[in-house]
Amino acid sequence: MKRSIALALGAACMAAAPAFADVKIGVVVSATGPASFLGEPQRQTVEMLAKQINEAGGINGEKLRLFVYDDGSDASASRNYAVRLIDNDGVDAIVGGSGTGNSMAMIPVIEDAEIPFVSFSGGVEIIDPVKHWVFKPPHTDLMACEKIFVDMRDLGLTKAALIAGQGGFAKSMAARCKQVAPSYDIQVVIEESYGPRDSDMTPQLNRIRGTAGVEAVISADIGQGPAIVTRNFRQLGMDQVLYMSHGAATQGYLDAVGQAGEGIRIPAPLLMAVNSMKDDDPYKPMLTKFREDFIQATGRQPDAFAGYAHDGLLLLIDAMKRAGTTKAKAVRDALEATDGFEGTVGRIKMSPTDHLGITLESFQMMTIKDGNWALVDSAK
Repeated sequence: MKRSIALALGAACMAAAPAFADVKIGVVVSATGPASFLGEPQRQTVEMLAKQINEAGGINGEKLRLFVYDDGSDASASRNYAVRLIDNDGVDAIVGGSGTGNSMAMIPVIEDAEIPFVSFSGGVEIIDPVKHWVFKPPHTDLMACEKIFVDMRDLGLTKAALIAGQGGFAKSMAARCKQVAPSYDIQVVIEESYGPRDSDMTPQLNRIRGTAGVEAVISADIGQGPAIVTRNFRQLGMDQVLYMSHGAATQGYLDAVGQAGEGIRIPAPLLMAVNSMKDDDPYKPMLTKFREDFIQATGRQPDAFAGYAHDGLLLLIDAMKRAGTTKAKAVRDALEATDGFEGTVGRIKMSPTDHLGITLESFQMMTIKDGNWALVDSAK
């Protein structure tokens, strides 16, 4: 059942105190429905951070007030909530969009209203071409393809198979991988797909297994599909290198694949393997604090998608603090001038031609070792 929750966080100002306007930020996530594995940790993250921000004095001395809506994993509902946030709630900015389709549905509304939007989703089309009011910190599907191809090249592999579902992210990543493969001297020799209700990918994997020369299999999808592919891949005794997209960097994937996940390779943010990081890594304190705070607040480990919400909300708030105002143009300009913001995805530097702000080096190649995420180098 869809939920719409308006949360006023922080204590009310005393009557005798000076009157300040709340900083109003709209949040649209998929906390229920098929994409709830993305949206629920994002909802938990923004609510946890808002509480921390208000306890620390708010934003430029003003309370942060979140208006949180659950789109039920429905892109049309995402658009409707964007309209509500702008027309009824009068928010200063919007964050969210758990899936690429959800973000893309909101963008025309937000661009028309001319308020800042920081997306939590991965599709490169969200920021390419650059859209004036739209920014995002998550790694893109294109970057996932590139990171996988770099790793294949390092391993001396040149021929790959693609297997993906029919959702927006899956179609986009498969298309991006085919687009950039020649630049890395990689040949995609076979492509297979499956439907949203499929529970067995053995036929598709058998066709891949029967294709001569396949050295690596790339699962370009999110949700349950990658876990099914992984289990079926092991059941068939396939010996190619198996890659997942960063969309599988979740605790749910770990739980679903069990022993079958050992040795897979996946591009993911450092947050997923903070325990494998060296103690002198400059990012470790920030990542450790977020992980510990999230565990205390929710009782579970944060995944990459919780990290994207962390970065998206704090990136926007950082821009508001630097702008010294919540006025839309000033905040938008401050977002575009971001230089050195440290998030779970790495160091972010925006520009008028780059509303993503991260490079391929911010992606880490990871694996599963003894049932946990680990950096590839540390798993040797």
